[in-house]
Amino acid sequence: MAAVPGGASTVVQAKEALKPRAIRSLQTSLKVPTRLRNRRKNAAFRRQGEWFFVPVSVWQRDRINEKYILHNEPLRRGTGKPHVVEQLYRVAGELVYVCPKYPNGVNEWQYQRMIKQDRKAAQWPWQAQRRNPRVYARGRVRHPDHATITLSDWHRVAMNTETETDTMRNVAFID
Repeated sequence: MAAVPGGASTVVQAKEALKPRAIRSLQTSLKVPTRLRNRRKNAAFRRQGEWFFVPVSVWQRDRINEKYILHNEPLRRGTGKPHVVEQLYRVAGELVYVCPKYPNGVNEWQYQRMIKQDRKAAQWPWQAQRRNPRVYARGRVRHPDHATITLSDWHRVAMNTETETDTMRNVAFID
């Protein structure tokens, strides 16, 4: 189940609406045939659940520093079951502080204000994470609800557009 942005009235329209704009443009520029556009794998991407993996030979890639590659790293949106990526690399994004009470995170200013005003808040299990980073994946991607996929080289990770709907506006990609 997914919240679908826009006014889709068919399954095909809904699947297209869930693709990020860059993926739809890429399909067009690569001339992916209409019959292949909603498969889990085509020339433009691999997909597992809500995540799209685009070969970096297609998108320009950030320079990947091997010593910062994370192994068996969870990739998640909100509090759901994470997809586990064999090799993952993150770049940039907004620094946020996350805890069970604030799973979508609060920015630095909100965090500092909160822990000054409430001594109990300072004791919560906060973790510094990044909202909307550029993420790259390589290797096996596992999830209990999906077949494992293997990315033989680096792929840029993109989340579907479900969070762009009004019903999902308070869900964030925090990684």
